[in-house]
Amino acid sequence: MTEEPVGSLICHLAVPCIVSMMITAFYNLADTFFVGQMNSNSATGAVGVAFSLMAIIQAIGFFFGHGAGNYISRELGRQNREGSTEMASNGFFLALGAGLVLMLLGQLFLTPLVRLLGSTETILPYAKSYVRIILIGAPWMTASLVLNNLLRFQGSAIYGMVGITSGAVLNIALDPLLIFYFDMGISGAAIATIFSQFVGFCLLLFGCTRGGNLPIRLSRVHLTPEYLREIIRGGLPSLSRQGLASVGSIVLNHSAGIYGDAAIAAMAVVTRAMQIANSALIGFGQGFQPVCGFNYGAGLWLRVREGFWFCVKVSTGFLVAAAAVGIGLAPAVIAIFRDDPQVIEYGALALRLQCLSFPLSGWIVASNMTMQTINRTAPATFLAMARQGIFLIPTLLILTPLLGMLGVQMAQPLSDLLSFLASVPLQLRVLRDLKQGPPAQNTQNS
Repeated sequence: MTEEPVGSLICHLAVPCIVSMMITAFYNLADTFFVGQMNSNSATGAVGVAFSLMAIIQAIGFFFGHGAGNYISRELGRQNREGSTEMASNGFFLALGAGLVLMLLGQLFLTPLVRLLGSTETILPYAKSYVRIILIGAPWMTASLVLNNLLRFQGSAIYGMVGITSGAVLNIALDPLLIFYFDMGISGAAIATIFSQFVGFCLLLFGCTRGGNLPIRLSRVHLTPEYLREIIRGGLPSLSRQGLASVGSIVLNHSAGIYGDAAIAAMAVVTRAMQIANSALIGFGQGFQPVCGFNYGAGLWLRVREGFWFCVKVSTGFLVAAAAVGIGLAPAVIAIFRDDPQVIEYGALALRLQCLSFPLSGWIVASNMTMQTINRTAPATFLAMARQGIFLIPTLLILTPLLGMLGVQMAQPLSDLLSFLASVPLQLRVLRDLKQGPPAQNTQNS
């Protein structure tokens, strides 16, 4: 972690992270694709409505996973394995308990929950059928995200990739079987998702027993104020990002719902399509995080700075290419998931507009992950909330009344631009501090 060339080290760690993140995206993408074959805009829209709930589940998982993982990567850099083991168990069991609470509350208030998520009256029965089952899997879905992050922050992302990939392949196989062969409709898609997630959870838990990884033990849980404070500091940016992303998704559903189920279905498809490329970007950034944490903990700040610039250059080049493909093939991409003329019309324009601002995300994501890993909690939290919350929600509320459906389609790219402009001065300050470095490293590199 502290000696191998930064670029090759990041790439080595990023490959399984990219695969894991893209496969995770395929969970919802598979549901969107197969439910779209049911020839119902309301059913496709229901999957889009449920995406807001999935964002809440991810927010909980990432909060505990990143909170514990950031601490672990720094402490392993300081050779503190005892404290790292306790933190791993704390993060896992807290996430499991939080997922259980979410499941119980969601089942008790299912109808108002689904309405809050943005369901229209025609979408409501489909959304209730889907969300009711998804909630059952909330405990192991939140805990799986913690396990994946704990493995990644230890430099064992390959174990996380195996667990996530196995579950996703199973989900893709089960979707058509349960939806069409057993005629379970949208409920079959939800069952396929939670069952495959459970299989992935078991494999991730098994991975924590292999390769010298930190063990997960109930006996190692010690909820001290220091550990809780570290989880909050390290996980708050992720919780803010994912939590506010859920709110943003709810506002998007309500805004698009004014223009019918086809509009909600179109934005659901666009969200899933963009999620694939975003997953590759986030996975690449996740490959940088353990390098960042280890080297920051070891006092090698110039290596942290070098890793940041490497991530920005590589990710921006990838995003430019991905954006060009998205702009050129937008109608065909939307038609894969829902071959409805109005859905394609709404979705193609929204996808092209989002692709225009997509290359800016390389800087935004790398900046956010750097600040989060080195404990710059306040700016990291702000930046995490910016793209899909602080800027997206006001742009939706302002542009939709002014421009109609075009305002809904323009909101995300405008939010991306504003987030980039906000991130530049924040990250430049971090880079300036890292350039100075601790005295020991300046001496070493002089």
